[in-house]
Amino acid sequence: MLTQNIEKMKKRVLISGAGFAGLTLAFWLDKFCFDVTVVEYANGLRRGGSPIDVRGEALHIVQEMGLLDKIKAKEFIHSDEMVDANGETLVRFALNAQPEYLGDIEIHRGDLLDILYEAIPRERVKILFGTSIASMSEESDGVAVVFEDGSSQHFDYVFGADGTHSMVRRLIFGDEKQFSKFFGAYFAFAEVNQVDSGRPKNTGVFYRTLGKQVLLYQFMNGANGVLMFRSPKLDWDFRDKAQHKQILHDVFGEVTDWKTQEILEAMLLSDNLYFDEVCQIHVPEWHKGRVALVGDAAHAPSFFTGMGTSLAMIGAARLAKSLIEYGDHHTAFARYQDIHKPFAEEIQSRIVQGQRYQLPETEEELQASIDRFRKG
Repeated sequence: MLTQNIEKMKKRVLISGAGFAGLTLAFWLDKFCFDVTVVEYANGLRRGGSPIDVRGEALHIVQEMGLLDKIKAKEFIHSDEMVDANGETLVRFALNAQPEYLGDIEIHRGDLLDILYEAIPRERVKILFGTSIASMSEESDGVAVVFEDGSSQHFDYVFGADGTHSMVRRLIFGDEKQFSKFFGAYFAFAEVNQVDSGRPKNTGVFYRTLGKQVLLYQFMNGANGVLMFRSPKLDWDFRDKAQHKQILHDVFGEVTDWKTQEILEAMLLSDNLYFDEVCQIHVPEWHKGRVALVGDAAHAPSFFTGMGTSLAMIGAARLAKSLIEYGDHHTAFARYQDIHKPFAEEIQSRIVQGQRYQLPETEEELQASIDRFRKG
């Protein structure tokens, strides 16, 4: 009877999104005895993409979670090369050894997602793939949620951890256009296991020309390709995969430098291509009533800052800790924003320098991006 009463007293929370922010938030809220449900639009964890960094305060967060050793064991130690149009090495270096990265842990995106996912007790936390929220309405004692399959449930709180193109943000805060700031570029990544850089395994190779970059991350068991390019704002739909492939073909179809055509062809055949614009999300208020945003849904900084993953995990932990510390969600959500927003805005300010290095627009900027690693 006591156990049943405790279960009834638990606050029921819904997290939309099973990425770094969503899984980290689910871990902490379960730890603090919330009844947690996670819904994810994709049919499984989105493991693809280039390696990511766990750095700064995020290292302390994963240590508190008991995951630091597991993450360290999966660290991606690699060498890196910048090549010219003919594939000749311009500069060779180890990104992990660069002064600004010392102490950080670089890891494959999928490995970190798997570690977070496996840390969540599935006997308590419900994680539902292949579904998403269709509508929400706040009531006096919670939020009524209708899912895409027509089913409905009632939750005490709802958290939007569903990325740059957040459905929760759109439903509660308004159209994405008012929060998104475009930075004049697009990127795509996919597995390209059939492409060989001609270098040893665990080598990252990239080719830069003005306004374009082509990358190949080669691992022991496969490879990821990344294409980036500067462009004016395009008329595109983030869920239209065929359109994404056509855009890549139009931009890179006649580029014969280095491995561009091999990488492009593999990406055009991929069933798991990810394409998006380089943008940031700036939302004045991250909470409204019983709904709050976390991670990219609240403050996407862009991968050019090198802090997207860590920022999302730090924010998720801060949100959960504020909720348990203050109890009252109005106070907790406001405190979370007061603490985390200045930090997120400082990270977002780093995009200009990062984009200048990775997508140089002038010969001087291109040379500076090469010299940067020679000095390292």
